[in-house]
Amino acid sequence: MSSTPFDAAVQDALRTLPDPLTGQDWVSGRQLKRVHLQDGHLHLDITLGYPARSQWPAYTELVRQAVQGLDGVREVTVNWSTQVQRHAASRGQALLPGVKNLVAVASGKGGVGKSTTAVNLALALAAEGARVGMLDADIYGPSQPKMLQLSGKPDSPDGKTITPPVSHGLQAMSMGLLVDEDKATIWRGPMASQAFDQLLRLTNWGQTPEEGGEPLDYLVVDLPPGTGDVHLSISQRAPLTAAVIVTTPQDIALLDARKGLKMFEKVSVPVLGIVENMAVYCCPNCGHEAHIFGQDGGKRMAEECGVPLLGALPLDLNIRLQADSGTPTLVADPDGAVAGLYKAMARQVAARLSQLPKDYSDKMPGVSVQTPA
Repeated sequence: MSSTPFDAAVQDALRTLPDPLTGQDWVSGRQLKRVHLQDGHLHLDITLGYPARSQWPAYTELVRQAVQGLDGVREVTVNWSTQVQRHAASRGQALLPGVKNLVAVASGKGGVGKSTTAVNLALALAAEGARVGMLDADIYGPSQPKMLQLSGKPDSPDGKTITPPVSHGLQAMSMGLLVDEDKATIWRGPMASQAFDQLLRLTNWGQTPEEGGEPLDYLVVDLPPGTGDVHLSISQRAPLTAAVIVTTPQDIALLDARKGLKMFEKVSVPVLGIVENMAVYCCPNCGHEAHIFGQDGGKRMAEECGVPLLGALPLDLNIRLQADSGTPTLVADPDGAVAGLYKAMARQVAARLSQLPKDYSDKMPGVSVQTPA
């Protein structure tokens, strides 16, 4: 970028404007790519490190206010774009050629709406402008095929790798697409771990640079509840970038969610924050609000654990009905209030991930399993 006196004045003005989500100005972050003034019309190119398409008009207004006092500026146009960076994997873990970042969505307890949150998070990231995939890592109880209205066996072009089907703009893969829906998967832990590894590594995620395309910006991994064999396998063998914890405000759910958070801390996977699901119920008839599962439990846990609360989602019948019908909230009602909550959560997840070190592989400890003497 050129460095004329006018360019320097623009940069100085924008240095006073912090990014609403990261807190860092776009000049110091080297996201301001071009400054061009022609006949009083100032053109700026700014590339964000996270998807936030819905916020571009508001961000443009912030920029306009910051530079409007500069001599010769009568009109401002900002060309926004997104460039999500790839983060290095933990020590000894091979990167996926078609994926930049793996984000695990986890809960210590079942029944807290983790899978519904995961699919809507993935769809929200896509709605904000990212290329996104969904990996259903719940080998025993896969639910993403139903939520994404997927059925039938996926294609295998070479008899070894899998082409992930696409639904609502998401590439997706699940054990539920490989086994009959009415058959139980009765496998011991090592078999389930191996199955996950194959789903992760043998699926042709994105289009690799070698093929002339772009990889996925995010692969959202819907983990099963608990902290068992599959979780340990994922922590050891999957190149996880970060994790998100989902809980309800209920004390029992919070106990298990805390265990899930501590598990990721043990293996040095950054936790981006906590999502409080089913936070409040609003009666559709009278509008009365009730905290059925307790109040502010997720907020308290976030404060105690030193991570942000990414969002509080309501206990809403429509969220369940939409997911069960194969058209999650971000698809069924993309401009609704609940979809707005998911998008705000997705922007926080992506922005916090963009601030992680590009290479934290030296922080990954070995994982040991201890048995009582």
